[in-house]
Amino acid sequence: MQPPSNPVANAQLAPATKITRDLSRLPEPKGKVVAAVYGFRDQTGQYKPSPDSSFSTAVTQGAASLLVKALKDSGWFTPVERENLQNLLTERKIVRALETPQDKGSPAVHLPPLMPATVLIEGGIVAYETNVRTGGAGARYLGVGGKTQYRVDQVTVNLRAVDIRTGQILNSISTTKTIYSYELSTGVFRFVNFKELLELEAGYTRNEPSQLCVREAIEAAVVHLTVQGLKDKVWALKDEKDWNSPVLQAYLKQNNDYLNQVEDAGHEQSATDREGKS
Repeated sequence: MQPPSNPVANAQLAPATKITRDLSRLPEPKGKVVAAVYGFRDQTGQYKPSPDSSFSTAVTQGAASLLVKALKDSGWFTPVERENLQNLLTERKIVRALETPQDKGSPAVHLPPLMPATVLIEGGIVAYETNVRTGGAGARYLGVGGKTQYRVDQVTVNLRAVDIRTGQILNSISTTKTIYSYELSTGVFRFVNFKELLELEAGYTRNEPSQLCVREAIEAAVVHLTVQGLKDKVWALKDEKDWNSPVLQAYLKQNNDYLNQVEDAGHEQSATDREGKS
């Protein structure tokens, strides 16, 4: 049986996912892109089921922080602080006030200018679907049996890169991640004697953390955004030989598979329309 979690375990870094490893294995860029993130909001408007539906949202409200970390971990972007820009400006004013020379002949203190961004990263958590798929199985014989149940939810994020000079949307990416939960239980309910009833129960439940699934979907969107930018020549590799990188080739294949699916769906729709007209 699965032992309970250690209640005195020390805090540790959030576990890495497969997408986190892909981020760290991206080849080097010709030059890092300065990116600004003003916000990455929860656009689903969903709350957790009753009884705490009025107090807790279904997905994390800190997605902007997850996005900034993913951009930083990719090695392709240099994020600049914009979400709490007013706090940064206030601190700069305090520095200027404290370091202003008292003597008229002393030189004034000049802070370096803030770094301007070249692209704006926008988007949000656009969908959170519960009970996309549910099921289970069970059996009992002579009071002894077990059962298992599972539930699949799905979270979808959208990410787009915007050229700050023209407002042109350079790329737009949507990624989804399933959230898997399951329960396994067993029990015994039978008489062992004329007046003696034996009842035993045991179970195990596993719920995939929704915030880690949101993080993984954001990281996947960042990798796809980077690869799409390379494909469209929005940014460039430091060494063109890195096009053969396994990470780039894997994500290029995913993109090609997606385009093929869209093309096949278009052909099917055209054939349906022709049949309808005939």
